[in-house]
Amino acid sequence: MGALSHIRVLDLSRVLAGPWASQILADLGADVIKIERPDRGDDTRHWGPPWLRDAQGEESAESAYYLCANRGKRSVTIDITRPQGQALVRDLAKQCDILLENFKVGGLAKYGLDYANLSRINPRLIYCSVTGFGQTGPYRNRAGYDFLIQAMGGLMSVTGEADDRPGGGPQKVGVALADVMTGLYAGNACLAALAYRERSGRGQQIDLSLLDVQVATLANQASSYLVGGEAPHRMGNAHPSIVPYQPFAAADGHFILAVGNDDQFARLCHLLQHPELAQDRRFACNAARVRNRAALVDLLAPLFARHDSDHWISSLEAVAVPCGPVNDIAQVFDNPQVQARGMRIEREHPTAGRVALVGSPIRLSESTVEPGAAPPLLGQHTAEVLTELLGLDAGTQRRLRDQGIL
Repeated sequence: MGALSHIRVLDLSRVLAGPWASQILADLGADVIKIERPDRGDDTRHWGPPWLRDAQGEESAESAYYLCANRGKRSVTIDITRPQGQALVRDLAKQCDILLENFKVGGLAKYGLDYANLSRINPRLIYCSVTGFGQTGPYRNRAGYDFLIQAMGGLMSVTGEADDRPGGGPQKVGVALADVMTGLYAGNACLAALAYRERSGRGQQIDLSLLDVQVATLANQASSYLVGGEAPHRMGNAHPSIVPYQPFAAADGHFILAVGNDDQFARLCHLLQHPELAQDRRFACNAARVRNRAALVDLLAPLFARHDSDHWISSLEAVAVPCGPVNDIAQVFDNPQVQARGMRIEREHPTAGRVALVGSPIRLSESTVEPGAAPPLLGQHTAEVLTELLGLDAGTQRRLRDQGIL
């Protein structure tokens, strides 16, 4: 039994942050009902290539992007701009524990689907609103996109090569990190609200902002500014507070060295047959190594260039100095540790047969964490859900479909 197998989620969100949160809840056992626009569906269904191929090898209408955030859900198509569609969503909300949405501030109020209205008919409802800038503040009505938030929230100011080096300048992270992190915070917030409801019997609204999350996840970089008063800057792959903690070029390519303390540094120096470096006042402690970063890197770089990366990784691992390869994503999924942890899964898809998906990283000792079915086709479960939860007969559903409501 999944930890959330008693929980039903009504997911009105789209793209990535909201769907990422509801996918986590689905992995934990929740019944997630994804409400989509008839004929169009979630925007990310159209964000390709690449596209999923059907059983005949032809490109389908399902994008790889959509597949990444929608496993284990049921898709129901309802036009919420029409009064009949709004009534259906209200009836579904009565029977749900959590509602997720990422409309602009006030966007659902005009349909009577805001928290104020839905909480009156279901006081136990947990209503999670995800926006770019939150429900309050001078930017609350602005649209927010991950790329924009990475820039405004400071992440791009500390990502990429230093401005005075080739390739320097603003650089985004290679995945939509602000969206993904907001999804993780949203999932946590929903679980906290469920725990509160267990004691109080009351639901509540959750207000999550991509910008707030981006600021919060600046982590040590934000703390360094607040304590030191100086804004951190781009340093490429170097770490602002730990040295040596960066890639080095071996004879055949790069590998990562991550020396986290002075004992590890001493073992590194012994392996390199230069134990005197660990006694050198410039390098004997981490703070000194940070101050003398350039001098130390200049000494280490030619030593690492003498052998290939496999040599250094096996040698460093043998003396417990953290290191590793720089894998591309194909190599990630070929990695025996990733395979042993089940991070690549396969599920049966309605049109494409067996499809490969990313698994859940959560492991619980008692309750199961089982990524559900493949991401659904648009409207795949409309009849099933409306019959099961609302008792709508086939004739009623046919009339609603003929009217464009479903």
